[in-house]
Amino acid sequence: MPRYSTQKAKPLYLARILLEQTDENNVMSTTDLVNALTAYGIPVERKSIYDDIDALRQYGLDIELKRGKNSGYYIASRDFELPELKLLVDAVQSSKLITEKKSKILIKKLSGLTSQSQAKQLNRQVHIGERIKALNESVYYTIDALHEAINEGKKISFNYFNYCITKKRIFKRPDKAYIRTPVAMCWNEDNYYLVTYAPHFDKPYATYRVDRMTDVVILEEKADKCNKEKFKLSDYIKQNFGMFTGETVTAKIAFDEGLVSVVLDRFGSDTHLMKYGDNKFYIKINVSATPIFLGWIFQFGNQAEILEPESLRDSMRNMLKDGNKIYK
Repeated sequence: MPRYSTQKAKPLYLARILLEQTDENNVMSTTDLVNALTAYGIPVERKSIYDDIDALRQYGLDIELKRGKNSGYYIASRDFELPELKLLVDAVQSSKLITEKKSKILIKKLSGLTSQSQAKQLNRQVHIGERIKALNESVYYTIDALHEAINEGKKISFNYFNYCITKKRIFKRPDKAYIRTPVAMCWNEDNYYLVTYAPHFDKPYATYRVDRMTDVVILEEKADKCNKEKFKLSDYIKQNFGMFTGETVTAKIAFDEGLVSVVLDRFGSDTHLMKYGDNKFYIKINVSATPIFLGWIFQFGNQAEILEPESLRDSMRNMLKDGNKIYK
């Protein structure tokens, strides 16, 4: 490589060396930097290092000089600090949406945002094989397409599937794609969902798990207009347990006082709590009358009771009777 070429690139290589190899606990002296640049095939005079460091500081790199017995230069701050990267790595590892393969790729990229020494602390946290992960590898591109369709106000077509016992995909409508207006994306109970709108149905809003969608195509057809002022995503998530939709009813539910935190976690801190006898309270909330909701109530045993409507109480009785037949 001609000398003039390497000299022009020298500040870029110096920045790479500092970003990859230094942090507050790992500094590099001027001699270390000269040797590192030489390893890249870049001859350098010691005094030119100071000018390059000044230029990189003006560019925006936070380069500090640690003085003392083991003096040297290091990157003092970055776009992401180590605790922030640990948090992001943990989020990637914990997400069921992201496949094991994509998790490893993402964590490797996140590790590149800090020094090699600090990256080892991120690698020690990786236990991906022990987590339940998604099987759908194309989910990244599905999410990107869905956001694009929402932003551009376009309809989408897609196929939707579940898995059979052999882990093969069983399509809900193998001969006909779904055509819907995408309304919003939401994260609920460790899964990503798309809320759609179709005005010709009795229940115009429907929910689809993003990792079960495939062959997503953004259509030229404009999205159906829905009343976004009346549709509130937060309310929709509250009433549809596990994002399963059903008949919406106004439920009156009594709980032991010890479940206040649980109720507020599930329905929001603005939920109105009303006294109900001794050591109990009740709430009124719109919910979808689905087995998922009934199962959520059932987990609290005699600490929770559906008071109204009677149709919802009947649904709980029937579910308990059916369960009793199995376990009798």
